[in-house]
Amino acid sequence: MEIARTILNQIKYADRSALMAWGATNFAAISESKEFQGGLSFMVNGLVHQGWVQVRLRWVDDYTIYFYNQHRDLVKTVEGCYCDMLVDVIDYIEGK
Repeated sequence: MEIARTILNQIKYADRSALMAWGATNFAAISESKEFQGGLSFMVNGLVHQGWVQVRLRWVDDYTIYFYNQHRDLVKTVEGCYCDMLVDVIDYIEGK
């Protein structure tokens, strides 16, 4: 839960209006696994991408961002992101 809050705060710090611009809803924490420390999942309703976004923190301290469509099919994966890149990467996929 703490990692999900941290990711949410990093997004808000980088751009206060980003979550609103993406139409982000249904926030949920992602639990720890062998590959990831945890993460944040939320639904978006952007211009280009409508579906789910998962931001997962890897054990090597970078993020992997997964984009799923409304049917939960994986559409795109972006690896090696850092906290200052989160908003820019999601904005690029969203088509803002």
